[in-house]
Amino acid sequence: MSIKGIDVSKFQGEVDWEQVKAAGYQFAMLRAGYGFNTVDEQFRRNASECSRIGLPIGAYWFCYAVSPETAAREADGCISTISDYKLDYPVCYDIEQASADYAAGQGVTFTPDLAKQLVQSFCSRIEEKGYFAMFYSNRNFLDNYLGTELPRRYALWYARYTDTFDGTDCGIWQYTSQGSVPGISGSVDLDISYVDYPSVIRKAGLNRLTGSAPAPSPVPSPEYITYVIQPGDTLSGIAARFGTTVSTLSSLNNISNPDRIYAGTTIRVPETAGGTRTYTIQSGDTLSGIAARFGTTVSALAALNGISDPDRIYAGTTIKIP
Repeated sequence: MSIKGIDVSKFQGEVDWEQVKAAGYQFAMLRAGYGFNTVDEQFRRNASECSRIGLPIGAYWFCYAVSPETAAREADGCISTISDYKLDYPVCYDIEQASADYAAGQGVTFTPDLAKQLVQSFCSRIEEKGYFAMFYSNRNFLDNYLGTELPRRYALWYARYTDTFDGTDCGIWQYTSQGSVPGISGSVDLDISYVDYPSVIRKAGLNRLTGSAPAPSPVPSPEYITYVIQPGDTLSGIAARFGTTVSTLSSLNNISNPDRIYAGTTIRVPETAGGTRTYTIQSGDTLSGIAARFGTTVSALAALNGISDPDRIYAGTTIKIP
């Protein structure tokens, strides 16, 4: 399962959530706040707008705790902030190097033991309040501070910016910070959820939700699909790959200079005849990378294209995309 999502904070400004949903994004993780009860300036608007249009959300709180006690206070502030909204996705503790740097600035020695205690204190308090707890971190911070045990206890939202997923056991993968999404000015983080959290959370009776979860919103397919630009891509190359023209892509994506496109940007590509999506494999591609790029799975690609060995694909081959 691969569910397309984004995560935002005040730094994305006022988001046009109707455009985001129309572009095929199926959930959003919203920054609720940080530290001791500091609410993100856009959280309430973001949560209300997502609720209005039926886009499932989760929330995250950035860690500026210096002790297990202050981590628990951060959790209380988070719960107070999110309690008026329906959350179909987890409540997440964002802990990373900036958290360690802040603690050091407060004269606190930030050790692996302390980092683990902070996550455990925040997440246990979130669970005490009846919510699904998660924590967010990246590969370097996991290796240096958090280790391998915490992801076995709490769900992990994993940040690693690459087009090839490295197989880390996680519920959500944040794969770029340079995404371009209709309705949002500037860059935005893009995510893939590998877990149907709305169903899991409802089944467990968490987040004040009960009953059956609605199926993830289908990715709309009006007259276009979406494609994430990769390093080395050109607009003419993308046009040739998808059987369209540079002028069509420029017009559909408001690109004023076709010679200036940027890796990580999501663009719209016209659907091919009959609605069948295809992709021509490029040098250096992997099937897992292609699956992540199009929001599908390796097994789905392999089954659709009769690929017996996913580790053996060849540049120049055109494959179908589910």
